[in-house]
Amino acid sequence: GDVVDVYQREFLALRDRLHVAEQESLKRSKELNLVLDEIKRAVSERQVLRDGEGNRTWGRLTEDLRLKPWNVSHKHVLHLPTIFHHLPHLLAKESSLQPAVRVGQGRTGVSVVMGIPSVRREVHSYLTDTLHSLISELSPQEKEDSVIVVLIAETDPQYTAVVTENIKALFPTEIHSGLLEVISPSPHFYPDFSHLRESFGDPKERVRWRTKQNLDYCFLMMYAQSKGIYYVQLEDDIVAKPNYLSTMKNFALQQPSEDWMILEFSQLGFIGKMFKSLDLSLIVEFILMFYRDKPIDWLLDHILWVKVCNPEKDAKHCDRQKANLRIRFKPSLFQHVGTHSSLAGKIQKLKDKDFGKQALRKEHVNPPAEVSTSLKTYQHFTLEKAYLREDFFWAFTPTAGDFIRFRFFQPLRLER
Repeated sequence: GDVVDVYQREFLALRDRLHVAEQESLKRSKELNLVLDEIKRAVSERQVLRDGEGNRTWGRLTEDLRLKPWNVSHKHVLHLPTIFHHLPHLLAKESSLQPAVRVGQGRTGVSVVMGIPSVRREVHSYLTDTLHSLISELSPQEKEDSVIVVLIAETDPQYTAVVTENIKALFPTEIHSGLLEVISPSPHFYPDFSHLRESFGDPKERVRWRTKQNLDYCFLMMYAQSKGIYYVQLEDDIVAKPNYLSTMKNFALQQPSEDWMILEFSQLGFIGKMFKSLDLSLIVEFILMFYRDKPIDWLLDHILWVKVCNPEKDAKHCDRQKANLRIRFKPSLFQHVGTHSSLAGKIQKLKDKDFGKQALRKEHVNPPAEVSTSLKTYQHFTLEKAYLREDFFWAFTPTAGDFIRFRFFQPLRLER
């Protein structure tokens, strides 16, 4: 009946939402247990500090006292490394992990969160054009099931205020509805970049740029991870194709396995990369361990290598294994339009060659379905890959009684 049809339509999305909720519940339970163990001690100590030594600043406290509010105070209990092990300077200010600017409604429970880091550019900013493109290609339903988070990755309060007010003036409806949020990091979030080691032939300024960029991505991912099922990394100088959001969401839901880690909707840099929000903690932890050493695209490739590559096998075997975790969608849904890089003085004319390609058939997204066939598949050219638009279907000669079956999860209207 109608009720069954409704459940079938929402089954795949509901499965992922329940998975997210379960993980969040376990995480919150552990956090609450830690808080209950420490709350009396922390409250009493802070009261003493306020009453007896109010002139002492947070930064002048001993490390032991500064650690207590972060639930790592027991000297004889083992603790896993935290963000403070990789960024110890964060302990100097209690507000170091709190956004200095936070504009929006704090929307959660959506399907897709899009993150856009933006920094000051010497020549021209493409941010508002990017937002216009992304928002204009969303349907009313998609606007209610997504969030766009802009990270103004600067610590100059005057600059962040100007950019924030400009976005509020240009997109008041989107801010008020909860579709669009603007944040900026605390000025105490970034470490001292003056002592970075030069590597891979990059000059000191480029090493600083890529190091800060890694931390920008981490801040954005940490903020976004609890907001939705999927997280999509974008840049502030792109344009989007029509129906890009539903295309990404359906492609994710249609994956035959949940083992994937990255779905790529652009071949360029860190544009159009989709992750499961449940994986963001792992990704952030990995980036933080090596944020000073390599750029973000190399680090992502290393994560995949660690997960699936066998050191005793050759590079081709490794590439095949990584291809199961990193899956490319074609044609690309986003195009890079900026020419003036966020790295001062750098001109880049990067274009995604797959963005404007004309497909051999009318561009469309197949509806969610279970596909099956009795035909014997040739090599890796499966029906599933054809339906997901990853490859073509190739099978041996059919005989009487063979079939190809598509079982759709929702009723469809057929037209000749």
